[in-house]
Amino acid sequence: MLGSWYLRLRNRLSELVASRDSEEEGQGMVEYALILVLIAIVVIVILTVVGHRVSDVFSNVNNGLAG
Repeated sequence: MLGSWYLRLRNRLSELVASRDSEEEGQGMVEYALILVLIAIVVIVILTVVGHRVSDVFSNVNNGLAG
């Protein structure tokens, strides 16, 4: 009786550990996705701010060469 109880407990613990590992793997993928979204937002903001300045510099160079 004690042996069967031990085997059932050991099997249950193994199932819990296996399900926990798969949950953590999914959680890790969600974290990576959130990091990628944050990086994309930062890049878009930087390109928006710097893009206007770069455009102004090229316009000034073009106007200087044309004049």
